[in-house]
Amino acid sequence: MNVLAHERHEHEPTMTTNLRNALLIHNPNAGGGGKGRRHTLDTARHIFASRGIESELAETTGPGHATEIAQRAASEGRGLVIACGGDGTLNEVVNGLAANQNGHRVPLALLPGGTANILAKELDLPWDIPSAAEKLVRGTVKEIALGLATPLEHPGKKKYFLSVGGAGPDGMIVYSLDLDLKARIGMLAYWWEGAREVFRYNFQRFRIRMGDQKLGASLAIVGRTKNYGGPFKITTNADLFEDQFEVMTLTTQSGFRYLSYLPTLWMGNLRGTEGVHFYKSDAVVCEPLDSNPVYAQVDGEPLARLPVEFKIVPRALKLLVPGSPI
Repeated sequence: MNVLAHERHEHEPTMTTNLRNALLIHNPNAGGGGKGRRHTLDTARHIFASRGIESELAETTGPGHATEIAQRAASEGRGLVIACGGDGTLNEVVNGLAANQNGHRVPLALLPGGTANILAKELDLPWDIPSAAEKLVRGTVKEIALGLATPLEHPGKKKYFLSVGGAGPDGMIVYSLDLDLKARIGMLAYWWEGAREVFRYNFQRFRIRMGDQKLGASLAIVGRTKNYGGPFKITTNADLFEDQFEVMTLTTQSGFRYLSYLPTLWMGNLRGTEGVHFYKSDAVVCEPLDSNPVYAQVDGEPLARLPVEFKIVPRALKLLVPGSPI
């Protein structure tokens, strides 16, 4: 089945009245949802059905499964994929859809159901799933760029990302995160691991290349969204509908200096602080300066050791952007 009942110009937004035959990919372990969330999802499915979008439920069983389901949805010619889970689940679905090469690009919608839900914040989606569904069924489909992160020594491990990538201590936090602890306490697990890394991570510097520009940094945040995670906004001039990253770098190698940035970050005043720099670019390469490992992450999931290239892929995804409730 074609995504559109009536073919439109590829840059013109598509109303939800043209979407049919949806697949709802649900991670029952994300955000501690469990069985209780299924009842809520049934309500959301009825809301979609009221606008002619019938949806079939498919639940994930482990890491990587959401990517497989999304790939199958694309090959089956689904009209819409709805992802219910956290940032990790969403990243898997994005990779399943963006990697599809048969010419049929399935629009993606999000029902927030995880630990951080950066995209939900970016799109001003309610955390209440039925309320989010009400806004989505009055939305439009828009084409957006994605980030693509490629480990240069292992290019087969490349990953698309929707929200944020990074290299340095945030990569190490994600790499070292206790997944069982995350399942139990959610976002607090990142805080716990971050506190541990402040006292044991050496904040080694690495090289950043953007065009002809070369920089030294101990942290790089490569943002497609204003929101970073939890209550924080870092790349506040990033725009999901723009074909560029905003890149934030820190130069300090002091763990205590990192801690000193937290109140400033909390108050939203990081921009203009000494040692904090912002750039716009559509391609960023992060390279190690020696054999000591520096790790990268995308959408809060571990990627690989540097060197890693982050680049913009224009018009890589169709996204259902919510509208206003009546």
